[in-house]
Amino acid sequence: MERERYFNAKEFKNIKEIIYNSAKEFTNNTAFILKHKNGEKDVTYENITYQKLLEDINFFGTKMFDLGLKGKRVAIVGRNRYEWVVAHLANLFGSMVSVPLDKELQVDELESCLVRSKADVIIFDEKYIDNIEEIKQRGNSNIQEYICMSKKDSYKNFWTLKDEGEELVKKGNNEFINNEVDSYGMSILLFTSGTTSKSKAVMLSQYGIAENVYAMLLVEDFRPTDVNLAFLPFHHIFGSTEMIVMLAVGLATAFPDGLRYVAQNLKEYKVSVFVGVPLLVEAIYKNIEKEIEKQGKTKTVETAKKISNFLLKFKIDIRKKLFKTIHDALGGNMRFIISGGAPLDKRVAQGFNDLGIELVQGYGLTETSPVISAENVKKKKSGSIGFPMDNVEVEIVNKDENGIGELRVKGPNVMLGYYENEEETNKVIKDGWFYTGDLGYFDEEGYLFLTGRQKDMIVLKNGKKVFPDELEIVINRLNLVKECIVYGIPDEKDKNDYKLSVKIVYDPEVAKQLYPNATEEDLRKILWEQIKEINKTFPPYKYIKNMILTDQELVKTTTQKVKRQEEIKRILGK
Repeated sequence: MERERYFNAKEFKNIKEIIYNSAKEFTNNTAFILKHKNGEKDVTYENITYQKLLEDINFFGTKMFDLGLKGKRVAIVGRNRYEWVVAHLANLFGSMVSVPLDKELQVDELESCLVRSKADVIIFDEKYIDNIEEIKQRGNSNIQEYICMSKKDSYKNFWTLKDEGEELVKKGNNEFINNEVDSYGMSILLFTSGTTSKSKAVMLSQYGIAENVYAMLLVEDFRPTDVNLAFLPFHHIFGSTEMIVMLAVGLATAFPDGLRYVAQNLKEYKVSVFVGVPLLVEAIYKNIEKEIEKQGKTKTVETAKKISNFLLKFKIDIRKKLFKTIHDALGGNMRFIISGGAPLDKRVAQGFNDLGIELVQGYGLTETSPVISAENVKKKKSGSIGFPMDNVEVEIVNKDENGIGELRVKGPNVMLGYYENEEETNKVIKDGWFYTGDLGYFDEEGYLFLTGRQKDMIVLKNGKKVFPDELEIVINRLNLVKECIVYGIPDEKDKNDYKLSVKIVYDPEVAKQLYPNATEEDLRKILWEQIKEINKTFPPYKYIKNMILTDQELVKTTTQKVKRQEEIKRILGK
């Protein structure tokens, strides 16, 4: 497929250039909406303009330089919030290496990341002060400065430092403002999500991220009038690059109050753009379906979808009017959803699009800053991840008889390497190509499809290959299923072969509604009958032959990806 560009976008070499351009083009647009709570009912909102954002970055960065931190490594730990954004951008503007860390890390893991990254400074959320104080007391890290995002006794704090920086700028201190950014050197040191026992530290450049942002803006329909809810954690590359994309466009971003409040926040901020992982996107869609079913309108909605899809052939779009109550349940303004990080159920993607909410899927990795390939409003195909970004080459190598092979990529967005880990770097970067470890294929029209991770693929004795994702997506559609994992266990009759098994986490609330008097054993029987029906839709070698049932969640990363290998070890008692 010939690559096309649908929108005008400016190309920049680094993130400082992107933000300066936005402050010029969208000076008085709202960049961030801050909610201030003074008790339960006393809630106020503050709109931070693009001009104010730039000033705050420069004030805070000026004070960081004044503290002698130019060229240092600055770790950031906390929830998605304004102080996190300003601190991260100040690092990037000031040639300080930014080290975003997962706020959910246990104290030993957090300390290990601080030591391995050689961080000199940590800017932290007051919510995690116990871990910080423990690390400070141990004295094993190289941390020289501890800066809290809010005012805390015995700690420097973000807001006071910003105010002191403002005074320095007023007195003519322009060292930070005039700092020249190295677009091509290591600017961000980001730990992978840790689905293996020891996560690797990925070195990223500002040029790689700026080019990835540019490529997305050429094909994705973001608008300065949009409102985005920053749900993806900023310590993850998907979340932090998404944040730069939003700032490049000139739209407004609000911060969520937590997973339980997503529906409320969508209405509260009139959110029009939402970026999430499949687990959350599918959960939102399941809630829509449950509400439709509860009202007894399932058939009516399905008929309405058929009518509206027929009219779309004649460019008549009545979906927003036809499904107004559903749109209102999502805040009334939702128009664009991006799902990434793992495969999304085709049915969910189609469902949102049928309702008049554009949904596209993207694919990428921490090592690729992150987006490699994505659908867009103009080019979509059910089950695919669209086609490569404008400045990214993708090849399928070592193909099997079905044309499925490993994806390798080349482009400016590819990482500089793994920090202090030349051996692992050389395993994945060869002759300028990054080998993703993901398996997939291109169809005849040039759309890219993923089939699974190379390391997750189950190879049976007869040579047949099973990709767990394919089965998990179908099983996750069952009403009782909250989440599941498909894996292979050694066959009792032949230890060199595997039989497929599934661990299902059932939803107690749904179980109570559908089967109020059922015991867990009753639920097991119901689900096993449903699994047998699913088996009939697949060839025999893909049949699930064993099932574990639990109400305990699977082990996951903070971006809600299942830590597959860790979970399987737990199941098998290894």
